[in-house]
Amino acid sequence: MKIRNKITAALTVLALLTLLGGCASQNEATANTVSQAETSAAKETTAEETAAPESAAEDSQADAPAAQLGAPEKTDINLGYLNSTAHLLAFVAQEEGYFAEEGLNVTLTQFSSAGELITGLESNKLDLAFIGSVPTLTFQSQGHDVTIIGGAMTNGHGYVIKSEFADQDELGVEILKGRNVASVKNSVQDAELQILLRDAGIEIGEGEDKVNIVYFDSQKDAYAALSNQSIDAASVYSPYASLAKSQGYKVVYYCAHEKALENQPCCRQVASTASVNANPNTYTALERAFLKAYHLTQSNHEKTIADVKKYIDIDEAFIDTEVYGGYSVSSPDPDKKGTLTLKSTIVELGYTEDYDIEPLYNTAIYKAALDSILAEGTDDIYNSLKEHFDAYE
Repeated sequence: MKIRNKITAALTVLALLTLLGGCASQNEATANTVSQAETSAAKETTAEETAAPESAAEDSQADAPAAQLGAPEKTDINLGYLNSTAHLLAFVAQEEGYFAEEGLNVTLTQFSSAGELITGLESNKLDLAFIGSVPTLTFQSQGHDVTIIGGAMTNGHGYVIKSEFADQDELGVEILKGRNVASVKNSVQDAELQILLRDAGIEIGEGEDKVNIVYFDSQKDAYAALSNQSIDAASVYSPYASLAKSQGYKVVYYCAHEKALENQPCCRQVASTASVNANPNTYTALERAFLKAYHLTQSNHEKTIADVKKYIDIDEAFIDTEVYGGYSVSSPDPDKKGTLTLKSTIVELGYTEDYDIEPLYNTAIYKAALDSILAEGTDDIYNSLKEHFDAYE
């Protein structure tokens, strides 16, 4: 991927859920608007041919004709996220002033579900949202004209069970036999559970040798159902696994530790396709901010945890576990290959009908942002992002 010379700075989230993560459906909308960073003047750029194609819907590949980078077409940005540490790139970019550095004035608002986030995008109340990969794919297949432009988190979810049914963590999906399990339909967590049950030859339904899945509207509701006598286990995404362990529950499995679920793309950055096409410089500026945020998460754990706590108000030790405990990775990389694999899986599971995702997956925005960052100077962290993008684009 050729890096264009003479690129100067200026241009730039979602959300895990997903988190979900988790990255799918979540708590009731909170209208929890966060203070915006002060807007800085957008810098002019002299890049010759980097940035997204004018019509990303027609060709979102990295080798597509590129428009010239310039100042953001739109500077006041509304970004939707879910109640999850999975969406930390947005939190760090806001608190560290990276959005402002890119000439953007970003307002972060917490929502309760993927459906609400999609509605926000389609009504132009949101410019970008962090949404679980499974709901994003199903919404796209149903005709919602939204485009994936980047990533938010990989892995970060699993299931927990009441301690009377397990004496230690990570006993595997077999421990769920004969149990009533709370989950969220159209979520990464549910799709992963079905994958593991299928691979283990365990049927879904009522009976001693089956797993009975009981669906709830949000992750918050599914987790709260553990207080009911009739529910034995529940899906979780970050930070619910840590919260559950602190309350005496046992972890059935972390998806990051399951061979069949390795490197599962959880939350994606999603925007209206029309908005991406109309404002390529704005989305490139957002990606630049997320890239800087990722760099900080890899180089300054203490500051990252402090930034996340301002949005997800739980014990800092839980944040540390969820972010740095090896259960998830929060990266802005689009990870197109991983998402296409997940799409094939959920089509096979019957979650959705197959469809042409190519017009709705734009990797050129991220490439333009990464190339411009690399042109300004690089290190091992940014080089690792380039290597990953080259391998998984």
